[in-house]
Amino acid sequence: MTRWLDEREQTTWRSYLRMQSRLHAELHRRLQAESGLSLADFDVLVALTDRPDERARVLELATSLDWEKSRLSHHLARMQKRGLIGREECDDDGRGNYVVLTADGRAAIDAAAPGHVETVRELVFDALPADDLAALGRIAEAVLTRVDRP
Repeated sequence: MTRWLDEREQTTWRSYLRMQSRLHAELHRRLQAESGLSLADFDVLVALTDRPDERARVLELATSLDWEKSRLSHHLARMQKRGLIGREECDDDGRGNYVVLTADGRAAIDAAAPGHVETVRELVFDALPADDLAALGRIAEAVLTRVDRP
């Protein structure tokens, strides 16, 4: 038997979906206007800068970003044409290659990050009192635990 959402749950769920969609769109719009990077570009660059050697195999990158490999491959090709990332052969097995952050990619993320962080702070964290921030963290972890379980 289907456990339909009650009115309160339905309202909450739809508000969450609207918030997520509008927040994503606004983050993308501002990042693009201020830095010329898309939110997807920014996510890839952050994933690379989070690694000590600023490089990763495509599959590792796809996993860390929760993207399908084909989507990432197409996006990386566009980023490579713009000089934000490069490719290096993998000496370990000769079968694959690494996606590497270029000097232009490093400059782009360094220039974009301060404005992006300020936007996130303005739109999310400045809107929430400390109690709500703690609750948001607990909610996110609870939902992720459900989503990530085998």
